[in-house]
Amino acid sequence: MLIVILLLILGTAMVYISKFNDMLVSVNLGVYAFNQIPLFYVIIGSLLMGLILSYLVYLVDLIFTSWTLRGKDREIKRTKTEVLELTKRVHQLELENEKLKHSRHQEPGDPNAL
Repeated sequence: MLIVILLLILGTAMVYISKFNDMLVSVNLGVYAFNQIPLFYVIIGSLLMGLILSYLVYLVDLIFTSWTLRGKDREIKRTKTEVLELTKRVHQLELENEKLKHSRHQEPGDPNAL
Protein backbone atom coordinates (compact mmCIF):
# COMPACT_ATOMS: atom_id res chain seq x y z
CA MET A 1 0.00 0.00 0.00
CA LEU A 2 2.89 2.33 0.78
CA ILE A 3 4.30 1.78 -2.72
CA VAL A 4 0.97 2.74 -4.30
CA ILE A 5 0.86 5.95 -2.23
CA LEU A 6 4.45 6.80 -3.19
CA LEU A 7 3.71 6.16 -6.88
CA LEU A 8 0.65 8.44 -6.68
CA ILE A 9 2.73 11.20 -5.09
CA LEU A 10 5.44 10.75 -7.72
CA GLY A 11 2.85 10.83 -10.52
CA THR A 12 1.31 13.99 -9.08
CA ALA A 13 4.72 15.65 -8.93
CA MET A 14 5.43 14.68 -12.53
CA VAL A 15 2.09 16.09 -13.69
CA TYR A 16 2.79 19.32 -11.80
CA ILE A 17 6.24 19.60 -13.39
CA SER A 18 4.88 18.89 -16.88
CA LYS A 19 2.01 21.37 -16.51
CA PHE A 20 4.20 24.35 -15.65
CA ASN A 21 7.34 23.46 -17.63
CA ASP A 22 6.10 22.80 -21.16
CA MET A 23 8.45 25.25 -22.89
CA LEU A 24 10.49 23.73 -25.75
CA VAL A 25 14.27 23.81 -25.30
CA SER A 26 17.38 22.62 -27.12
CA VAL A 27 19.70 20.17 -25.40
CA ASN A 28 23.36 19.80 -26.41
CA LEU A 29 25.15 16.62 -25.30
CA GLY A 30 28.65 16.96 -26.67
CA VAL A 31 28.38 16.58 -30.42
CA TYR A 32 24.72 15.64 -30.28
CA ALA A 33 22.03 18.32 -30.27
CA PHE A 34 18.36 17.71 -29.56
CA ASN A 35 15.95 20.48 -30.56
CA GLN A 36 12.39 21.18 -29.44
CA ILE A 37 12.33 18.97 -26.34
CA PRO A 38 9.85 19.91 -23.60
CA LEU A 39 11.59 21.21 -20.47
CA PHE A 40 9.87 18.70 -18.18
CA TYR A 41 11.53 15.85 -20.13
CA VAL A 42 14.90 17.44 -19.42
CA ILE A 43 14.02 17.86 -15.72
CA ILE A 44 12.77 14.29 -15.32
CA GLY A 45 15.69 12.90 -17.38
CA SER A 46 18.18 14.78 -15.19
CA LEU A 47 16.49 13.45 -12.06
CA LEU A 48 16.58 9.87 -13.36
CA MET A 49 20.24 10.15 -14.42
CA GLY A 50 21.13 11.50 -10.98
CA LEU A 51 19.32 8.61 -9.30
CA ILE A 52 21.03 6.06 -11.55
CA LEU A 53 24.49 7.54 -10.94
CA SER A 54 23.96 7.70 -7.19
CA TYR A 55 22.80 4.06 -7.23
CA LEU A 56 25.95 3.05 -9.12
CA VAL A 57 28.13 4.87 -6.57
CA TYR A 58 26.22 3.08 -3.81
CA LEU A 59 26.83 -0.30 -5.49
CA VAL A 60 30.57 0.37 -5.78
CA ASP A 61 30.70 1.34 -2.10
CA LEU A 62 28.71 -1.78 -1.23
CA ILE A 63 31.17 -4.00 -3.12
CA PHE A 64 34.18 -2.47 -1.35
CA THR A 65 32.43 -2.79 2.01
CA SER A 66 31.63 -6.45 1.38
CA TRP A 67 35.29 -7.12 0.48
CA THR A 68 36.39 -5.44 3.68
CA LEU A 69 33.91 -7.44 5.75
CA ARG A 70 34.98 -10.66 4.04
CA GLY A 71 38.57 -9.94 5.03
CA LYS A 72 37.51 -9.24 8.60
CA ASP A 73 35.51 -12.49 8.69
CA ARG A 74 38.56 -14.43 7.53
CA GLU A 75 40.66 -12.75 10.22
CA ILE A 76 38.08 -13.60 12.90
CA LYS A 77 37.92 -17.21 11.71
CA ARG A 78 41.72 -17.48 11.76
CA THR A 79 41.98 -16.06 15.28
CA LYS A 80 39.20 -18.33 16.54
CA THR A 81 41.10 -21.31 15.17
CA GLU A 82 44.28 -20.04 16.82
CA VAL A 83 42.50 -19.58 20.17
CA LEU A 84 41.11 -23.11 19.92
CA GLU A 85 44.56 -24.55 19.22
CA LEU A 86 46.07 -22.60 22.12
CA THR A 87 43.30 -23.77 24.44
CA LYS A 88 44.02 -27.37 23.47
CA ARG A 89 47.73 -26.82 24.09
CA VAL A 90 47.04 -25.28 27.53
CA HIS A 91 44.87 -28.26 28.43
CA GLN A 92 47.62 -30.67 27.35
CA LEU A 93 50.17 -28.77 29.42
CA GLU A 94 47.87 -28.82 32.46
CA LEU A 95 47.50 -32.58 32.12
CA GLU A 96 51.27 -32.96 31.81
CA ASN A 97 51.75 -30.74 34.86
CA GLU A 98 49.40 -32.90 36.91
CA LYS A 99 51.24 -36.04 35.80
CA LEU A 100 54.54 -34.51 36.85
CA LYS A 101 53.15 -33.50 40.25
CA HIS A 102 51.88 -36.99 40.94
CA SER A 103 54.97 -38.76 39.59
CA ARG A 104 57.28 -36.64 41.78
CA HIS A 105 55.65 -38.02 44.93
CA GLN A 106 55.98 -41.59 43.76
CA GLU A 107 59.69 -41.53 42.91
CA PRO A 108 61.62 -44.15 44.81
CA GLY A 109 63.95 -42.48 47.20
CA ASP A 110 67.52 -43.56 47.88
CA PRO A 111 67.93 -44.07 51.64
CA ASN A 112 71.66 -43.35 51.39
CA ALA A 113 71.18 -40.08 49.46
CA LEU A 114 71.85 -36.74 51.11
